[in-house]
Amino acid sequence: MATLSITAPHKLPSLTKSIAESQRPNFPPSMLSSQVFTKSNPLSNFSFSTRKRSCVIWSVTEDREVVPVKENLNIVKDEESRLLLNGSEELQPLSTSEGREEDDDFDRLVSKAINASIVLGFGTFAVSKLLTIDYDYWHGWTLYEVLRYAPEHNWIAYEQALKANPVLAKMAISGIVYSLGDWIAQCYEGKPLFEFDRTRMFRSGLVGFTLHGSLSHYYYQFCEALFPFEDWWVVPAKVAFDQTVWAAVWNSIYFVVLGFLRFESPTNIFSELKTTFWPLLTAGWKLWPFAHLITYGLIPLEQRLLWVDCVELIWVTILSTYSNEKSEARISEVSVEANPSSSSSPKGK
Repeated sequence: MATLSITAPHKLPSLTKSIAESQRPNFPPSMLSSQVFTKSNPLSNFSFSTRKRSCVIWSVTEDREVVPVKENLNIVKDEESRLLLNGSEELQPLSTSEGREEDDDFDRLVSKAINASIVLGFGTFAVSKLLTIDYDYWHGWTLYEVLRYAPEHNWIAYEQALKANPVLAKMAISGIVYSLGDWIAQCYEGKPLFEFDRTRMFRSGLVGFTLHGSLSHYYYQFCEALFPFEDWWVVPAKVAFDQTVWAAVWNSIYFVVLGFLRFESPTNIFSELKTTFWPLLTAGWKLWPFAHLITYGLIPLEQRLLWVDCVELIWVTILSTYSNEKSEARISEVSVEANPSSSSSPKGK
């Protein structure tokens, strides 16, 4: 019995192997070879998988140790710094905002170059025309003679233009003066010298060219016909009529036409005119009564508009400031109402 208990374990594997081979179906050798190679031991698979998993875990931990914590915090801060400027919580790439800033700077530079070209171009043209009035007679002239006779001969040319076509000449003068006046107004409001609004200046010059020059030409003739006297009270009467009736009419025309050129609604135009009518009229009383004492007392009829346009450089600055500040304030209020989120965004501490 003892020998059986010892030898049985050695004979049992051979016996089980013979039984298994007798019960195994007859497969082709190729299938048997594939079956042998595909069949795997679960224990070996388990050991390999655990070994592989431990390697993966070790590599991941090693990578985590390589990446510093500060770098991760910087990445998070960079993502948080990509918030929009208007206070919204949407993420925006930094490249997009930088591209927009570069485009704005480029557009601003182009606009500034165009404005500088306009100013320098017209200034050079005007100075050259004034200085070369005697170009056909310069043979043998010295520089002193050119500068001496240029003002006198320009004045003669202006008088000839008034006789040939008085309305067109006065329209040209008023257009230039109203454009310059609006440019001065924009500079007075704080805009740089070459960053003015070209459209606004063009609107003001268009009103001066089409309306002020022609209407003033006929108004001064009407005023002379209305007061055809030579008494001492005529000049004060003309000044009073000018600063009540004509000032009210012209200020209203200027405001209404500029409003329509800005494509504003009639309701907004007349509401702005109503709020600025009296302050603008009283502001004119601080300037024009003293200027018109010279206008109606010393200046001839055909030369009055030239004198008035010289004073208009100051008055158009006031007119343009009154007209555009109301419109710009209303536009800013509309933009704030249209974007309430931007106005309610938290401000920097």
